[in-house]
Amino acid sequence: MREQPITVLVADDHPLWRDALVADLEDHGLRVVGTAGSGPSTVARTRATTPDVLVLDLNLPGLRGDEVCAAIADVPTRILILSASGEERDVLATIKAGASGYLVKSASGEEIRRAVHETAQGQAVFTPGLAGMVLGEFRDMKARSGQPEPEPKGQGSAVPELTERETEILRYVAMGMTAKEIAADLVLSHRTVQNHVQNILGKLHLHNRVELTRFAISRGLDTPG
Repeated sequence: MREQPITVLVADDHPLWRDALVADLEDHGLRVVGTAGSGPSTVARTRATTPDVLVLDLNLPGLRGDEVCAAIADVPTRILILSASGEERDVLATIKAGASGYLVKSASGEEIRRAVHETAQGQAVFTPGLAGMVLGEFRDMKARSGQPEPEPKGQGSAVPELTERETEILRYVAMGMTAKEIAADLVLSHRTVQNHVQNILGKLHLHNRVELTRFAISRGLDTPG
C-alpha cells in the first residue's frame, strides 16, 4: 500500500482553471509540487521535481503537448493529458509521444482525481470513446509495419519473461479491458490484477498500460488465447 501521497505537477496556461484544479487535487489528498504555464517551463519543472503524474494541457505556449511529452521521455513521470480537444490527431500525437492517458476538460473533478490516481498506478485512462481509437491505431501501426503474425506456440511462449497467468492478463490488456473487467472475467480481485499488471510492466521494462498495449499488439496478443 502506498504510504506517501501522489505528487502532481499541473501545466495549464489558464490561471483560473489551473488554480481551481490545484485546489481540488490538494483538497483530496494529492500533493501538487508545482505548476507551469508554458511548454518550456513544464519541461524544466518536471525535470526539477519528477512528480508521479504530470497533468498536461495540450496547447501550451512554446511547446505543444506532444513536444512536451517527447522532451521528458527519459523522466519516470507519467503524463495525463487534460485538454479541451478530443480530436483524433491530438489524442494520437500525444499518446505516441508517451502520454499515459487523455481526458477532455468536460470531465468532472471526481473523474480527474480518479484518473490521476490510476495514471500514477500505470493504468491508461481515457475519456470514453478514445481508448478504442488508440487501440485501433496501434493495430493499424502493426499492419502498416508488415510484421508477420507470430506462430501459435502456446499461451506462454510469445513472451518468455512472463508466467502463463501474466500472459493471459496481458492479452486482456491488449484487448482494451480495464483491471475491473479483467478481474471479473478471471474471477480475481481487482488488486490482484493490478499487481499482475505492475509485475508485467517491471519484467518488460515498460512504464504504463499504453506502452504495454502497444507491446502486446506487436506480439499478436490482442486476441483470446
